[in-house]
Amino acid sequence: MAVHSASEQVLAGLDPEQRSAVTAPAGPVCILAGAGTGKTRAITSRIAHRALSGQISPRHVLAVTFTARAAAEMRHRLTLLGAQGVQARTFHAAALRQVRYFAPRLLAGRAMPELLDSKVRLVTLAAARVGLRADRAAARDLAGEIEWAKSSLVEPADYVVSAARALRDTPHEPAKVADVFTAYEQLKRSNGVIDFEDMLRAAVWGIEEHPDVGEQVRGQYRHFVVDEYQDVNPLQQRLLDAWLGGRDDLTVVGDASQTIYSFTGATSAYLVDFPRRHRNATVVRLVRDYRSTPQVVGLANAVISQARGTEARLRLELSGQRPPGPEPDLRIFTDEPAEANAVAARCRALIDAGTPAKEIAVLFRVNAQSEAYEKALTEASVPYVVQGAERFFERAEVRQAMVALRAATRSIPGETPLPAAVVEALTAVGWSPDTPPAGGAARERWEALSALVQLSEEYAASPEVVPIGEAASVERPVTLFDFTEELARRAAQQHVPTVDGVTLASLHSAKGLEWDAVFLIGLAEGTLPTTYAKTVEQIEEERRLLYVGITRAREWLWLSYAAARSPGGRARRPSRFLPQLDRSGGTERAAGGTGPARRAERRRTQIVSCRICGATLLAGPDRKLGRCPTCPSDIDDELHERLREWRQRVAAAQKVPAYVVFTDATLVALAERRPGRSEELIAIAGIGPRKLGLYGDSVLALVGGAGVDDVCPEKTFEISS
Repeated sequence: MAVHSASEQVLAGLDPEQRSAVTAPAGPVCILAGAGTGKTRAITSRIAHRALSGQISPRHVLAVTFTARAAAEMRHRLTLLGAQGVQARTFHAAALRQVRYFAPRLLAGRAMPELLDSKVRLVTLAAARVGLRADRAAARDLAGEIEWAKSSLVEPADYVVSAARALRDTPHEPAKVADVFTAYEQLKRSNGVIDFEDMLRAAVWGIEEHPDVGEQVRGQYRHFVVDEYQDVNPLQQRLLDAWLGGRDDLTVVGDASQTIYSFTGATSAYLVDFPRRHRNATVVRLVRDYRSTPQVVGLANAVISQARGTEARLRLELSGQRPPGPEPDLRIFTDEPAEANAVAARCRALIDAGTPAKEIAVLFRVNAQSEAYEKALTEASVPYVVQGAERFFERAEVRQAMVALRAATRSIPGETPLPAAVVEALTAVGWSPDTPPAGGAARERWEALSALVQLSEEYAASPEVVPIGEAASVERPVTLFDFTEELARRAAQQHVPTVDGVTLASLHSAKGLEWDAVFLIGLAEGTLPTTYAKTVEQIEEERRLLYVGITRAREWLWLSYAAARSPGGRARRPSRFLPQLDRSGGTERAAGGTGPARRAERRRTQIVSCRICGATLLAGPDRKLGRCPTCPSDIDDELHERLREWRQRVAAAQKVPAYVVFTDATLVALAERRPGRSEELIAIAGIGPRKLGLYGDSVLALVGGAGVDDVCPEKTFEISS
């Protein structure tokens, strides 16, 4: 009786879909869980319910995920639920444990070879062996390509064909990468070491090729749970299949719309194909979002609703469960410095109003974007931490560049324009202003140094004012020496250690995290999506990155982009992933900006939510109505009929079609929302200052109960030219 009561307590508080996932029968179960829908609660409750009801033994369960943090969280929750003894580990930790245990049996008494912490050193040696010079960034890219190949079960001899088939953007000519791959494998063997992919392969080999090992492993683990299943790669799936050994007591949970690591070999194909591979699978969809407000959820739905491709087949439409919150802000700035300063000022205001700094995040597509925000936050006295990367001035390539710039002050003529001097100095450390190199790390290095060039252009635009007398002064162009001093000052300011601060993070490193307030910045074409995303699949992954960023916000969401990178720079377009919103709102002045951009200054776009369910409205008619087309209408039919008759008379008097006065959707919106003041009237999309002046008094009178004859008995409406 006590056991039954404990298992029933696990079900308390679960929503109907979560309960279905928890109580699904033994066998293959696929939980499609949207962001914020309680997937960790669902899978830990499933394990605990089955264990406490006597269906399974906790020691026979292996739950695997992708980060040590997620595994620790899973173990903690299972302990609280009373299901001690479950093994919750990452794929690598589980494989390492097994390989170490069975090494004496598999290796004829020898210990397991040393495990490489990083491939970079051996890859550098391998590249040199085949006549390829690779700096640290290039070596990291080559190592990443080798990891992709090994995770995808691609051997060196098959690399060229496989890379072409996968449309890989290789850091060097594919045949050369294959040569480095071959040399790397040879160096590993001669040094008696293995890498993480070797360890996974060793675990697979031990189970598949040694029946006694396979029998012992499968005897120990009989029930499997896999978190973040959309991120599994072919090698990890091979290991999972080896663990299962043809059995089917497997629960997987994932969200195809959060597939953002395909460049590493991860694929959502196993999640998408799960029902086909397991014909008797139970599929449960979790769509109730408990993390974000309906306004944030609505915007996330709007962005992902445009997705195409394989992952879109499992797209989930989330339903916000929290009370309504503030509308998301979409801001347009003249340039990136203005955008960064505005973000820093808003962070300062949020903190001053009581939001803890650690509950605020600034998310960007490229790590090199962090420098402007590090500077702006520092100047606004806002503490910050950089998640998943080094601070800008602590990066190796930036430190090297600063040394090169300092040295160049002695060799480059002082009259050389600052940007040209910086380009010349950086060329000496291998940077080129031309097309960035292939490969993620090399490209990131290039972008970081490009950020220094952009800084020099901004700095050169502010010449130093030098006094030449009591009442006179002249402008002196800034020099390379001045610029190096400025960089040193910024580095000193931003190297102050912080413990609790605003999080600066890339969209990739923000996966799995959440904050009260989130700033999504730099949402312009060429940044998101990045210019390097060329195929349809790559573009769709960029869309999913924005979706992941939006769903990190619990309550307050800011989306922004700069019309130009630097003051007076070339104009660029907003990200294609942003919904087509009403851009007729007011304007606010922003710091900085010159020329035509200054006249535009900073524009704010109003995001409209359904007044009934809170979802973000995108379609023009829905925005006018102020509700989703599926939400119930509260139209005043009698008022609607009077408005139609009034419109007909006005249109006849003006000799124009009726829709020129007000569209049908606007009439319905008026009859539903029944505005009582001019402010409420103009809030309806499609009614601007001009129509308010022409028709406002008449409409408000009709809403107040006046008859059509009272409003316009014989009145002729004239439209001024």
